[in-house]
Order: sequence, then structure tokens, then C-alpha cells
Amino acid sequence: MKRLLIVILALGLGACASAPEPKPVVKQVEPATVWNDSNISELHSEWRGVPYRLGGGTKRGIDCSAFVSVAYQKMLGMTLPRTVEEQQALGKPVPRNQLRKGDLVFFKTGWSTHHVGIYVGDDNFLHVSTSQGVKISSLHNSYWASKYWNARRI
Repeated sequence: MKRLLIVILALGLGACASAPEPKPVVKQVEPATVWNDSNISELHSEWRGVPYRLGGGTKRGIDCSAFVSVAYQKMLGMTLPRTVEEQQALGKPVPRNQLRKGDLVFFKTGWSTHHVGIYVGDDNFLHVSTSQGVKISSLHNSYWASKYWNARRI
């Protein structure tokens, strides 16, 4: 009886093991042709107001890194990692004064808390606000300006 219980527990624990995260898949598409005002507006309209939910990844609630991942999948067919930290390691660094539409912008919002959004031009970025959901914010907003960390071009 004990052996049966041990076997059942071992099988149960093995079934709970998570599969490794898929590696990012990059589809060769010229980002400048995708991140245009029309497509950005369509993406914003589709997701505007969807509430923030930590760990969420649907229109019922989504967090910042999941939103970036969903947007890149839709716009470029690219599969990005799921966390801000993993996304921050992608691509190449971009100076703030050289940002282009589609670049990822990162913020340090706390000691170990980070935030990510997508640059959409005119010093604005599309992201998921914890209080207002998916929205466009200005990099000049005093809060975001003080939290700006860096940017990456994928």
C-alpha cells in the first residue's frame, strides 16, 4: 500500500513539472513596415482599457510583459519571452533620443520591479497601466520620466 501511494505521488508530482519556456522565434519582417500609425492605432483600439492583471495574458486581464509578447506575436509573428527581465535581454540597446516605433521601453518602478511598453512615436508608449489598463502614455509624464531605465530594439 505504501509503495502504491509513493508511486502515485511520484507520478502526480512529475505531472506538475512545467515544460521549459520556448525560445524566442524571430520572423524576418521589417519592423518599420509593421509599426506604423495605422497598425498601432488598431492594436491600441483592440486592447484599450483591458485591465491590468499580474500574470494575466488575455483580454480579461493582462500584465505588461504579456501585452508586449501578444503585440509582437500579432504584429510581427514573433514569440517573445514572457517576463520583463527576459525581454530586456533581447535585441540591442537604443539611446532614448534614437527611439523608433516598436522599440521596447523599460522602466524601474521599484527595487526589483520593472515595467515594459512599446514605443509608438512622439515620445509616447503603449503599455498596461496598473490603474487604467492598456493605454498610451507620454515618456515626459513625470512618473514615467523618473522611472525610465532603457530601451531595446528587437
